[in-house]
Amino acid sequence: MIAVSVKSLCEFAARTGSLEYRYTPAPSAEEGIIGHITVQQRRPDPYVSEYSLRGECEGVSVGGRVDGYYAMPEDCFLEEIKTHRGNVARIGPGRRALHWAQLKVYGALFCHRDQRDAINLRLTYFEVRREEETHETLEFSAEELWDYLCALCREYAQWAAKEQDHRSQRDLALAELSFPHPDFRTGQHELASNVYKAVASNVPLLLQAPTGIGKTVGVLFPAMKAMPKTGLDRLFFLSCRNTGRKLGLEGLKTISSAQAEPTPIRVLELSSREAACDYPDNACHGDSCPLANGFFDRLAGAREEAIQQRFLDQSALRSIARNHNICRYFLAQEMARWSDIVVGDVNHYFDQFAILYGLTKQNEWKVAPLVDEAHNLIDRARSMYSIVLSEAEMLYTINKAPAPLKQPLADLEDAWQSLTKPYLADISAQDLEHRYFLDEVPDELNTALYGLIAAITDYLSDHPAAADIQHVLFTALGFLRLADAFGDHSLCTLEFTVSPIAGSLLRGSAKLKIDNLIPADHLKQRFSDASSAILFSATLAPDRYHLDLLGMPETTVFKDIESPFQRDQIDLRLVTDISTRRDNRRASLEPISTRIVEQFQNRPGNYLVYLSSFEYLNALYECVKNHYPAIRLIRQTAGMAPIAREQFISAISDGAPSVGFAVLGGVFSEGIDLPGEQLIGVFVATLGLPPHDELHEVLRSRLEARYGDGYRYTYLYPGMQKVIQAAGRLIRSPTDRGIIELIDDRFLRNDIKAMLPKWWAQ
Repeated sequence: MIAVSVKSLCEFAARTGSLEYRYTPAPSAEEGIIGHITVQQRRPDPYVSEYSLRGECEGVSVGGRVDGYYAMPEDCFLEEIKTHRGNVARIGPGRRALHWAQLKVYGALFCHRDQRDAINLRLTYFEVRREEETHETLEFSAEELWDYLCALCREYAQWAAKEQDHRSQRDLALAELSFPHPDFRTGQHELASNVYKAVASNVPLLLQAPTGIGKTVGVLFPAMKAMPKTGLDRLFFLSCRNTGRKLGLEGLKTISSAQAEPTPIRVLELSSREAACDYPDNACHGDSCPLANGFFDRLAGAREEAIQQRFLDQSALRSIARNHNICRYFLAQEMARWSDIVVGDVNHYFDQFAILYGLTKQNEWKVAPLVDEAHNLIDRARSMYSIVLSEAEMLYTINKAPAPLKQPLADLEDAWQSLTKPYLADISAQDLEHRYFLDEVPDELNTALYGLIAAITDYLSDHPAAADIQHVLFTALGFLRLADAFGDHSLCTLEFTVSPIAGSLLRGSAKLKIDNLIPADHLKQRFSDASSAILFSATLAPDRYHLDLLGMPETTVFKDIESPFQRDQIDLRLVTDISTRRDNRRASLEPISTRIVEQFQNRPGNYLVYLSSFEYLNALYECVKNHYPAIRLIRQTAGMAPIAREQFISAISDGAPSVGFAVLGGVFSEGIDLPGEQLIGVFVATLGLPPHDELHEVLRSRLEARYGDGYRYTYLYPGMQKVIQAAGRLIRSPTDRGIIELIDDRFLRNDIKAMLPKWWAQ
């Protein structure tokens, strides 16, 4: 028997017409729950909330919970409640039709079960801010409703039968999956064995494994092979960088192409909307974008073509979307429902609007996220749950504000003045920059922000989308959503600048920030809802640090895979007679320059030098250049475009000996491979510690209060992680050789030396 929820059935078979993303702000999950409860509590007895209904039709078992059932014999009705913000008229016909489809399915199940001839169905829209209800009640005959349900189930059953057959073939093929190479690399078998055990036994795993042992294939292969054993529905290969996504796709193709028979596995690549959009200046609506117009009417054909291809990367999606004249981005969103392995960014599962997490919850999937370069997840998650509300951006981003937005923008400007006015009384004329850490998010801006949101959504309902207006809308929505979820896991900061002439607030200078400090509070449920999770990287020690800040379950296992590299591959030098602290950096330039040049002259080749900041980098670069102009020097600059990054890597790895200067923790500190003679030495002239500023001291205090290890969690562990990642650019295979110089007197400390990779000290 094929089983499906009412919502999933209707989303598959009842959607018609165009995409309808008219920028109508949706309530948060908490607001939606509260809204449902509010409406349900207004209903008189005997009203039953969350009334369960299930039945069989055309070989399909359909079930779910209708929001309400009023059980009086003379006035019986089923009710669906949909929460929204703003004018109910902005809810488009496509969404309304989908809501009615769900309600009609519930009506069909109810009438069939109780042998009723007819039923009243009520669709209620509830505006969460004003707590206003809008009803529509219609009577349907049981025959009409059953015919409607049968039509949906017949369409779904044909598709679901093919999906069941695909699942059976997939699991048979995965059980027989063979490793794509003749032998495992050193350490790779141990890695693969631990992944298989973790996925098969539904246990989360933190996996520290050195570069060069084939982590990507070594994780994907056993996870795929374990899928049938544990009944896993989906694998999500998630990366923190685009290069990681590419490696994931290449690894899957390597595994698939090595099998004796074609492997019936569907692989999907997800990308950002910005990267996949062909009409970036248009709204995702049928009245604005030609690829949104009639999207659902042409989706079935595109979906049918898509499932015939095993690898739906962006190139394949573009081709299919073009064949059917639909949006590539939303085609990928649809195919996420029907793909076995999804390759994407970490935000596709961990972000507050993550599609993969939403589908996991809706369909009750058993999933296993595989997170590559997982040491970056802490900072990436912090950024997902942080936002800056800038007075200048909110008030002056919109070029020539339309008339309907002028008054809401003026109201917001007044609200900014009200917010900052109490702080201006105590300011000093000598201090121009002001920062205040707040215990909670102030609500002075809320009313004005809600008014601006309503005005913009009304305006965008009737006018072409404008990028500047959209930006203001999304920023306001994002800020209010995070403000609603504010707690001790985050910090609210008010910043503004005072005019040196007038001594008053500099117009447009105010910023209200929400910075997430402890992502665990947001990620904990994501890990709990996964059957297993594999987080892998070369730098995941100490494990307690990652377990705490990511909110991973206490059942998580940590494994440190032995390195295949030998101590004699590196000439490790701890240069402890030089201090790279801020106050000592000027004095450090000459001795560091001398060491770099002497090494270069002794063995010409390609070297990388990592510094803690662009200021320090530029100073050392100029010092070397002025004293030794014959040496070819290359340096990273702030905000390098992708083509400039490629040119940097090409220059540092070509046959001409050179010295490259890069910032520790930047784009050249990890994710680049320079094997053999392409790189023969790395200098790290810093401990990599974050700055000891007010923000990091607040972070240290919060982490100390919660975990009792504030200094290490804030400064030492993140800094040393960057050092090891940067030095790890040198040895990428068992044949690589070179020097590593760690320059700072603090590298002499035992606690810091203990954090270096074990094979360095063998």
